[in-house]
Amino acid sequence: MITAIVFVNAEVDRIPEVAEAIAALEGVSEVYSVTGQIDLIALVRVRHHDDIAAVVADRLNKVDGVLSTETHIAFRAYSRHDLESAFSLGLD
Repeated sequence: MITAIVFVNAEVDRIPEVAEAIAALEGVSEVYSVTGQIDLIALVRVRHHDDIAAVVADRLNKVDGVLSTETHIAFRAYSRHDLESAFSLGLD
């Protein structure tokens, strides 16, 4: 499974509708409304690299209200359990 994190800038007055439209796209697992420089973060999970282009370039970028996107491909995942183990001081 390939995960892409997509930063989305949207028309401010349409953020909820844009988020719902993106969340409804096949390949999009989650959409978060966030504070800061970007408006939304979408998580795209697909089987093949080519599928990222189909989801992001062919569908997500064409959602009405999307102004721009920036896509980051994840190459390693760390779970909460992994992080707790990495920073454990061995004080059990």
